[in-house]
Amino acid sequence: MALPVSPPTPARLHEAALNYLARFSATEAGLRSVLHRRIDRWARSAEDRDGIAEQVGAMKQAAREVAAKMVALGLIDDAAFAQSRAAGLLRSGRSTRAVTARLAAKGVGGDLAKAALPDDPEAELHAALVLTRKRRLGPFRRGEAPDLAGKRKELAVLARAGFPQPVAARALAMDPAEAETRIEAFRR
Repeated sequence: MALPVSPPTPARLHEAALNYLARFSATEAGLRSVLHRRIDRWARSAEDRDGIAEQVGAMKQAAREVAAKMVALGLIDDAAFAQSRAAGLLRSGRSTRAVTARLAAKGVGGDLAKAALPDDPEAELHAALVLTRKRRLGPFRRGEAPDLAGKRKELAVLARAGFPQPVAARALAMDPAEAETRIEAFRR
């Protein structure tokens, strides 16, 4: 039988936050979520689940304070996180819609996510080209050009990834040499 887990204290939550941030980049909301899961895990292991509701509430408030303290200390910077994550996702072939959705899932607000995206209108095209290379579509396709149904399927792949139709059509119709050159320039 497992030993009962001791309740998280503000000091333990602070230590857990530091350990987490030493390994992972996070947003304030993301760190709060990690600390809340730790508290919930403790609450599920407690013998008297009904009698600890007030204690859980106090611990979750302490977790919010710890996360706010990490922001105040400069250990968490949501803007820097969004900038870094957005750049990496675009370089890996994600659309700006997909990047915004992923940032939102990590707790980055809409305005901050939009500010993290590049102002360059060609960035979306470059990300689409990266995806076409990964999926061997359009300029990177092997073999014969597909028929109309095949072209629609290729367009659908990019549409499901969140790329607007004009961008997807441009990426699929691009010359292979130009596409490769644009991808290499984008990755720098």
